[in-house]
Amino acid sequence: MHVISGGLHYFRVVPEYWQDRLEKLKALGCNTVETYIPWNLHEPKKGEFNFEGMLDIVKYVKKAQALGLYVILRPSPYICNEWDFGGMPAWLLAEEGMRYRVAYEPFMNHVDDFFKVLMKQLVPLQIDHGGPVIMMQVENEYGSYGNDKIYLKRMRDIMLKYGATVPLFTSDGPEYEMLDGGMIDGVYPTVNFGSNPVSSFKTLEKYTKGGPQMCMEYWIGWFDHWGNAQHMRGNAEQSTADLDKMLEIGHVNIFMFHGGTNFGFMSGANYFECFKPHVTSYDYDALLSEDGQITQKYRMYQEVIGKYVDIPEVAFTTDIKRKSYGKLEVKEKVSLDAVLDLISEPVESAYPQSMECLGQNYGYIMYRSNLKDENHLYNIRLWEAQDRAQIFINDKKVATLFDLELEKDTEMKETFEPGAKIDILVENMGRVNYGMKIERSRKGINQMIQINRHIHAGWTHFTLPLDNLEKLDFSRDYEAGLPGFYRFTFEVNEIGDTFLDFAEWGKGVAFINGFNLGRFWEVGPQKRLYIPGPLLHKGENEMILFETEGKVTDYVILQSEPDIG
Repeated sequence: MHVISGGLHYFRVVPEYWQDRLEKLKALGCNTVETYIPWNLHEPKKGEFNFEGMLDIVKYVKKAQALGLYVILRPSPYICNEWDFGGMPAWLLAEEGMRYRVAYEPFMNHVDDFFKVLMKQLVPLQIDHGGPVIMMQVENEYGSYGNDKIYLKRMRDIMLKYGATVPLFTSDGPEYEMLDGGMIDGVYPTVNFGSNPVSSFKTLEKYTKGGPQMCMEYWIGWFDHWGNAQHMRGNAEQSTADLDKMLEIGHVNIFMFHGGTNFGFMSGANYFECFKPHVTSYDYDALLSEDGQITQKYRMYQEVIGKYVDIPEVAFTTDIKRKSYGKLEVKEKVSLDAVLDLISEPVESAYPQSMECLGQNYGYIMYRSNLKDENHLYNIRLWEAQDRAQIFINDKKVATLFDLELEKDTEMKETFEPGAKIDILVENMGRVNYGMKIERSRKGINQMIQINRHIHAGWTHFTLPLDNLEKLDFSRDYEAGLPGFYRFTFEVNEIGDTFLDFAEWGKGVAFINGFNLGRFWEVGPQKRLYIPGPLLHKGENEMILFETEGKVTDYVILQSEPDIG
């Protein structure tokens, strides 16, 4: 069989649209769909598992099977994927001394516990059990991270122990040292690349020893970071030509066929010289747009694929419209400080603690203290702090620090009466998903806060995962220029996809009917957040924005078109 697959991740698409995206995959000429499986969503707290709704992997795979598609599953503990912490659960970070993706016993025990539950979902879906799953991944680009073959063998053996019977594979970059570090006996090697298929497959050929050549990730676009000058796009003409050459030689998984959205706080980050968090959209310049529209690149790929297989006639059965709901006026607003007691329980400590050590995985955290022995602030430094901090003295913002600025001495000239309140609001903007910085992923402040060149003791912590906004009381106080919540309502007569235009707003996160859409930030390149129609209902709908910069206006607009830069 000639495997022509497309990447389509169930957890980035609302379940009501799985059928539509899979039908469009089949209509492209693909016979297979590939998806990662994110550990952090399926086990959000240790021992608590979720396979329902947007995480119903069994339902997703069976929809693919009903359309005659095969499935490639990638359930390795680490998925990269521009996803928070590479898909590993944040609660791992609370354990002192934890090491990741090595044969470290506490880590392996957690992996084993997860796979014991996960594989019960996956085993019946394998092709020799009557399902459509033809391959499963043991580890992901491991040769770019480490070379612990004991770990790789244990991962292979865990999957076999819990019932994997289909071929297992690894995927690595098309370089000898990457493949040498990432492959293992009894597990088939594949490669990931975005160009030069002939040379990449030639490198792989040394390891497959006459077996099939497969590109497990053919990168046809790229992802965006906040602050990019513009949306990243691939070269459609060159990638189409490369696809043609690739199909002459071997097998392919198009990455991404459809990117979808990093809903909630799930977008990850890169960190090499500096911190670069990913945007909410995972459009990726894929063959389908973020909201599932067929692109010109799709048609170009379909023409090439049609040289190798017959393109089937597929009826698209999901009625999807784009709708503009117009301008929404702010109905109510309240300052964060006014509702802290409603949405967070204070935790006292002599020293600041990280989010994870307080049992928090995502969102924001506030550190509060009183400056009893000072009447001025001339220097501050936050030790082992990530990612972005806003500092307030008596509710006046005096500094905003990002990334490398956090652990440097910041000189200031603030005077006040002794006993002044100091608040430090720290935002988790996404954990690193690729590279060595994964090892240092605790968020918030993990060591100490230095004020006027001495360690300041006595802190109250307010964890703010923002998963309980139903507790907000908008009748409480509001002060302009400070972090706050803004509530909108709007009537829907006809449901459709729409896009939240956040022009004139600063930075924050948006919620629609209680669902976390994701982060927004005026720096772009993304300028609008995608709202899938199934998140709306007929009648009154509610939107809440949490904005941290005090840069707001009295309205937002729900547009019918995206704007990703």
